[in-house]
Amino acid sequence: MTVPVLRGPYLADLLAQPGAVAATHAALGPDAAIAAIAERLAGGAFDRVLLTGMGSSLSALHPLALRLVEHGLAPLHLDTSELLHAMPRLLRARTLVIAVSQSGRSAEIVRLAGRPGREETLVAVTNTPTSPLAQAADATLLTAAGEESTVSCKTYVATLAALAFVGDVLTEGGPGRDHAALAEAPAALAAYLARWEAHVAGLLDLVDGVRDVFFAGRGSSVAAAATAGLIVKESSRVHAEGMTSAALRHGPLEMAAGHVLAVVYEGDPEAAPLNAALVADLRRAGARAHLAGIHAEHPALALAAAAPALRPLLEILPAQMLSLALAARAGIEAGRFEHATKVTTTE
Repeated sequence: MTVPVLRGPYLADLLAQPGAVAATHAALGPDAAIAAIAERLAGGAFDRVLLTGMGSSLSALHPLALRLVEHGLAPLHLDTSELLHAMPRLLRARTLVIAVSQSGRSAEIVRLAGRPGREETLVAVTNTPTSPLAQAADATLLTAAGEESTVSCKTYVATLAALAFVGDVLTEGGPGRDHAALAEAPAALAAYLARWEAHVAGLLDLVDGVRDVFFAGRGSSVAAAATAGLIVKESSRVHAEGMTSAALRHGPLEMAAGHVLAVVYEGDPEAAPLNAALVADLRRAGARAHLAGIHAEHPALALAAAAPALRPLLEILPAQMLSLALAARAGIEAGRFEHATKVTTTE
């Protein structure tokens, strides 16, 4: 039996993702303010680099954190609320903060940007040029995703593209390897999304009776895993968690049962055997477990081979299709909020 997908603004935003990334990629280029900050970083002007945001904005920073570690830096990757309330002493004159907020006006971000006597250097990545974050920052990189209805999707992939550019500037001095690789992103996203109806139809049996969903990955795939856990809860009201593949073995594996779906990202070739082994172990324990990546068995979870910078953008797509399938099974419109709001304005 076919289960209809109740179409709404969230679906429209999903299908607009290739255009959002194309517009963002085209808009990013030489910027004097961020270039000057990169020069200061290279010259030893900063004692620490803080990467901060809330929700999917925080998760999107994970690939940048890895890029900076590869470059020899030791960034701190922190929830903005915890930074403000539990670790404010990190915010000093020799601190570089890279803050991500799609709206630029969520409660924690407004508090961070608007503190009296702020000393740290602040780089903002946002979709809203008139936001408090954009106006207060020492350098602002704007995504070009356009208006978004509810669940973060096109703003999320556009943010990943912008952060790849930030990584290039901070480590190479300007647009470099990752920004160049993301020129292929719009076509790759469009190729997958062109079959969205087939993907969702193919997932309906997989999610029938599912009550708990886990997403897991290693390395840059942690960004997709964490974001997937969030958006499935938001869009379909099904319990979901995102975590590292290793963390899933440390306790949550005990939940393995027939009503549990686990999606494990194949990720980097070096980590792929470990992730495939986790899928096998989850299946032996009784869970519905599947690999997502170039060697995925399920067509909706299969992703084209891509450059490392492009992979995080593609990895979120299967989770989005799962959110549509789970919502269809529940008879609800995916991404329609009843309790949450697009912008969280209360701490």
